[in-house]
Amino acid sequence: MKTENILIIGGTGKTGRRVAKNLTQLGHNVRVVGRKTNPAFDWENPETYDAALKDMDRAYIVYYPDLAVPGSRDAITTLTKKALEAGLEKVVLLSGKGETEAEACEDIVANSGLNYTLVRASWFNQNFSEGAFLDFVLDGVVALPMPEAEIPFVDADDIADVVSKVLIDDSYNGQTITVTGPQKRTFKEVVEIMAEASDKHIQFIPITIEEFKDGMRKAGLPDSYVWLFGYLFQEVLGNPDNQEVSNDITKVLGRPAKDFETYAKQTAATGIWNHSIAQNF
Repeated sequence: MKTENILIIGGTGKTGRRVAKNLTQLGHNVRVVGRKTNPAFDWENPETYDAALKDMDRAYIVYYPDLAVPGSRDAITTLTKKALEAGLEKVVLLSGKGETEAEACEDIVANSGLNYTLVRASWFNQNFSEGAFLDFVLDGVVALPMPEAEIPFVDADDIADVVSKVLIDDSYNGQTITVTGPQKRTFKEVVEIMAEASDKHIQFIPITIEEFKDGMRKAGLPDSYVWLFGYLFQEVLGNPDNQEVSNDITKVLGRPAKDFETYAKQTAATGIWNHSIAQNF
C-alpha cells in the first residue's frame, strides 16, 4: 500500500478525529488542521489554506459549522482551487443529506478539476453524546421539534470508516456515497432507546421550531447557530428525501451499518450519560 500524506480539515470533530485515527493506524502521514494547529487553518481566513495544503496528497474536507451557512460556497471554491494548484490527487467532502446549500458545495467540488468522492451523511447518533443534544440527555428532558420526522441516524464510526476507505481507494472517484443508519427513528423512539440503555429516566417533549430557537437564544447561543438549527430542523428534517435509508455503508464496508440500539448500549457503557462522569469530560 502506498503511504499518502493526508490532510484532515476538521480533524478534531466527530468524524475528523476518527478518520485521522483510522488513517494513522493504516500507516499514512496525517496532518490535522484547525485554528489552533501548526500550520493553522481557519475557514474564515483563506490565507491559511496554502500552508495547510502544502505537500499533501489527499484531503478530507469538513466545513465548520455546516455547509448550509452563508460563506460556505466561497470557502469551498477557494479551497478546491488552491488544492488543485497544490497538486492534491483527491478530496473527500463531508456533505449533508437533503441540504440544498450542501449540494451546491458538492457541485463546486465535482467541477473543481480534482478527483473527488462525496459523502452525504444523515444526522449523527453522536449528536446525543458528543454534540448539541448531550445536555438534554443529561437533564433527562429532550425537547425537540419535528416529532413526526423519521430519521435514519448514522453513527460517526461508520462515517469515518467509509471516508477512510474512499479517500484512499480511487475506485470511488466521482461517486456520491450516502451514509445512513439501517432504520428510521423518530426523536421519541431514540430517546426511549437511550433511556433503556442507560437505565435512566429520559423524557421526550415535542416543541415547535420557534420554541426551540427561543431556547437557544436564551442559552446565549449566537444568531448564526440559531439560524442553522432552525434550517436543519425545518428544511432538512422536513425533506422526505432525507428520511430514506441507504445501503451504501454495507456496499462500501461489506458489513451492516450500526443501529441506534448498539450505539446507545456502547455509549451508555462509557458513562457519558451519567451526570457525575460527564462533568469530567
